[in-house]
Formats: sequence, structure tokens, C-alpha cells
Amino acid sequence: MYLDVFDRNPYGTNCWLLAAEGSDEVIVVDPGFEPSAVRSLLDAAGKQPAAILLTHAHLDHAQTAGTFAGDLPVYVHPEDAPAFTDYTAWGGMSPVELDPVADLRMFVDGDVLKLAGLAIEVVHTPGHTPGSSCFRVDDETLVLSGDLVFAGTIGRSDFQNSDPAAMRESLIRFLTLPDDRRVLPGHGPETTVARERATNPYLREVG
Repeated sequence: MYLDVFDRNPYGTNCWLLAAEGSDEVIVVDPGFEPSAVRSLLDAAGKQPAAILLTHAHLDHAQTAGTFAGDLPVYVHPEDAPAFTDYTAWGGMSPVELDPVADLRMFVDGDVLKLAGLAIEVVHTPGHTPGSSCFRVDDETLVLSGDLVFAGTIGRSDFQNSDPAAMRESLIRFLTLPDDRRVLPGHGPETTVARERATNPYLREVG
């Protein structure tokens, strides 16, 4: 498969780019702050974006999603969709608003999105935000974990609209994934379910 990441931004947020082998179209996950840089990366690879998926609606993952997308669809969970109409009221801890999105679409837990030659299963994992979600790509044995699980740690659950109890349940759900799954997090290096199950102290606590 085609897989790349752009993380050169102030928060070190990972913008993951993925597609089936041979596809000219790419799924863009969490474009963050640097739409022109991500476009340049795709141009260099001879790829075109097909859709934008958001693991959640925090600024560092979603601020320029609308600008990057143009007329392309942007997918987000309904619980995080209000961030695009009133970011502060939704619970964003910044007066800066998200860029408007022309074609905002919703996904829910269990949906399978067929894009760029891949079947992407949505796994709703609230806690970090109400609509935080992971994306499973079982044919490629990988999961995009957003800000749920990182290498050696987990996402915060102390924001205005976070829910620590929901976060715990989402972490328990993460632990049901097979050990061989590659984990592509919202920040930091790639890891695996097996490695996090064995070494991540936060997962060992809930597990």
C-alpha cells in the first residue's frame, strides 16, 4: 500500500496519507495546520486526495481540513461536528475557529468507508473528545489511533469536553485489537498493539 506521514508542524501532529497499492487517490487523515505542505507531498508522489478523515476535531488535527479539502468530503463523527460551527462552545480550548468545510459528512461506529481502494472501518473511541474515533484497515492490519493511544502513553482526557470514564472504556476496547496490528498514532512514532499491550503503563493499568 501507499503510506506516508507529514508531521512538520508546531504540535508534531501526524497527518497520515494512505491508499491501496496502485491507487492514484489517497485518504488524508488529520491534515492539521499545513495544507500546502501536505499537497506538495502528494504532488511529489503523483497522488490526488480523495477524502479527508478526522480522528477528532481538535485544532492541530482539523483546523485547515476545510481549506485542504476544497470540494472534497471531510468525514467526522457527529459528536465532533459542532466544532465546525462553534469551536469554543463545542469545547475547543482556543478562540481560533476551524476553517469552514464545504462538504462535511458523518460517520458512526461500525461504518465502513470505501475510499482510495481501501475499506476503512470506524471505531468510535470517545474520551479525548466526544467524537474521537480510530480507523481500522484490516486488509493492511493497521489502525489509526488518533489521540487515543501513542507509543508508550495515551491521549489526554482533561479537556473541557473530555470524559475520563469514556476514555477508559475506549482504551479497553483498543486492547481487544489483535496483537499484530500496526498502530499509526496522532502524534509520535508508529507502534503495534502487542508492544503497547506489553509496555504501555496506561494500558497495563486498564487491562
